[in-house]
Amino acid sequence: MTIEYVLLLFAVFFIGLKVFISAPGKAFKESGPRMAARVEAHLETGGGFTPKGQRNKWEE
Repeated sequence: MTIEYVLLLFAVFFIGLKVFISAPGKAFKESGPRMAARVEAHLETGGGFTPKGQRNKWEE
């Protein structure tokens, strides 16, 4: 019974580890083009930038 429990524990751990490692990569691959379009829009219009020494205020 102990061997089965340990094997099950290892299986669950490695499946969880795979999901934990692959999830951020998938999110960045899917949202990359969207983020690039936003950055490009800011570069074209000059929005979102402040003079040197001042900080941006976060708006929701």
